[in-house]
Amino acid sequence: MIIVLLGYMGSGKSTLGIELAEILNYKFIDLDDFISEKENTSVSDLFKTKGEIYFRKKETEYLKDILNRSENCVLSLGGGTPCYSENMALINVNTNAVSIYLKLSIPLLTKRLFSAKEKRPLISHIISEENLLEFIGKHLFERSPFYHKAKHIIDTDNKSKQEVIESVLTHLI
Repeated sequence: MIIVLLGYMGSGKSTLGIELAEILNYKFIDLDDFISEKENTSVSDLFKTKGEIYFRKKETEYLKDILNRSENCVLSLGGGTPCYSENMALINVNTNAVSIYLKLSIPLLTKRLFSAKEKRPLISHIISEENLLEFIGKHLFERSPFYHKAKHIIDTDNKSKQEVIESVLTHLI
């Protein structure tokens, strides 16, 4: 089984994914890290040197590669992955894959991301929480239709990591 975690940046896909993989004794794969390894460069450098179109093509190529494997894994997608190249359809037609949207409210995403924005090239330039809230709101409005194509949606607002993991495991049974 491939458990595919999706959601906006800061929603906890990697943090929860690592712990979930450990509990299930599955391999953990972060798609951005996988791409970086295969392309021998960081995602941000890939964007700078080869452009977003190249990155999105490679993202879909590597997503297909992972989905075609027979090993059990927890796969954490990049925040934009579900929105391009029919990636959600690729995931949802795969009988070995279960897609789960980790949904976190805009105010909580803003609070979580503002303190770590230097590590996130997409938002590092934003100077106030108010501007970040607006940015995330616009972005989520665009991405939400793709995220809602996930087989399961888990509202993670005000839930502990353990509660979210239990919710994920409940959806897998």
